[in-house]
Amino acid sequence: MYMVIVGDGKVGALLTEYFSKEGHDIVVIDTDPEVISNMTNLYDVMGICGNGANYQVQMDAGVNKAELLIAATSSDELNILCCMVAKKIGAKRTIARVRNPEYARQMGFMRDELGLSMAVNPEYEAAATIARILRFPSAIKIDSFAKGRVDLAEIRIEEGSPLVGKALYALPKLYKVNVLVCAVQRKDNIYIPTGDFVLQAGDQIHITASHSDLSAFFKTIGIYRQRVRNVMIVGGGKVGYYLARGLVDSGMQVKIIEKERARCIELSEAIPKASVVCGDGTDEDILLEEGIEKVDAFVSLTGIDEENIIISLYANTKNVFKVITKINRLSFSGIIGSLGVGSIISPKVIASNLIVSYVRAMQNSMGSNVRTLYKLVNDRVEALEFYVSESASCIGIPLRDLRLKKNVLLASIIRGNKIIYPHGEDTLQYKDRVIVVTTNQYLRDLDNILE
Repeated sequence: MYMVIVGDGKVGALLTEYFSKEGHDIVVIDTDPEVISNMTNLYDVMGICGNGANYQVQMDAGVNKAELLIAATSSDELNILCCMVAKKIGAKRTIARVRNPEYARQMGFMRDELGLSMAVNPEYEAAATIARILRFPSAIKIDSFAKGRVDLAEIRIEEGSPLVGKALYALPKLYKVNVLVCAVQRKDNIYIPTGDFVLQAGDQIHITASHSDLSAFFKTIGIYRQRVRNVMIVGGGKVGYYLARGLVDSGMQVKIIEKERARCIELSEAIPKASVVCGDGTDEDILLEEGIEKVDAFVSLTGIDEENIIISLYANTKNVFKVITKINRLSFSGIIGSLGVGSIISPKVIASNLIVSYVRAMQNSMGSNVRTLYKLVNDRVEALEFYVSESASCIGIPLRDLRLKKNVLLASIIRGNKIIYPHGEDTLQYKDRVIVVTTNQYLRDLDNILE
């Protein structure tokens, strides 16, 4: 696919990396010549230095023949203008990163009237991800498929857990619930496990199940926690705003600590039900004074990764049950995960996953295409939701007879309101949704799982 990416900041750079590895023809536009030089040296892409909203710059980049333009500069207005120009000169589809809460309320208008194929708000999506974790605090991370009917949860198996030494095939009988362990990280190794795989202490496992089955499973193995009721947030930026607004609307008590007085006033007016404290959230005395030892959950959302990591570590020393840490730089995410900073959230990764999912679906709009995509374990595993089209070659064939590629697991089949945990005699049917977990990257169609 021929695509143009305007703006090579956090999201743009990650998309450039993803799509260049997938073999797309990419042109990157940025106003910084050093950025262009770095991208063209690192990846097999072309680069143009200039204003991405400029007609001539877009023509030089070949936008008139592009199947997709992604505008991911730091300016919402520039991103929208880039997309409008691109549509006028012939780009088939456009995606804009739009972060301002005021624009977020009129996304429908932008798509319908301005020709945007998709608008992505990394901060809003990050807040939604954090909110899901807070509603299910027993998990390190939780994602959802099929409009929330199936959850994908990540947990760590601690010493003394009843799961230690258990083979996966035994779990449903032992715990009387339908759960499927679909990926395991053991130190630096990743496994798409079979039924005879034996769990060990220290494993981080990814489980698919319905929300009710997941709750029952967590209760049985002794890690279930009631829903979070009070939350402390350090950092009142866009993620903090979206998160606090959503949490107070769901009935939680929220306290935001923000050091900029003007921003505190804005937050107090915008979210009157939240308690807003003007102060430095990295100051131990302020955290203690504001009751960090009494909260159910702590979320660090400052703009500096190092600050977020340090105050999350401090929250852990105060025995806060649920700690969530926002980071932007993922180069040391494996090390960070071992430090005990709780759940790690990256807005750029969340936004990039949404765009990658959209692009994979674009490439195969007539087939069994990708509807949802999550990258797991530092991008080494993908969990994808496919729609089963009439043309899918695997329809009606018992799963035991399908020749699946190595390291591919069918985790769940959603048929109407029914969730099926696949066995050898099960078959896929037209209009099913099927969840696939794999270490094979770049699957675009359900038939790609077959040898």
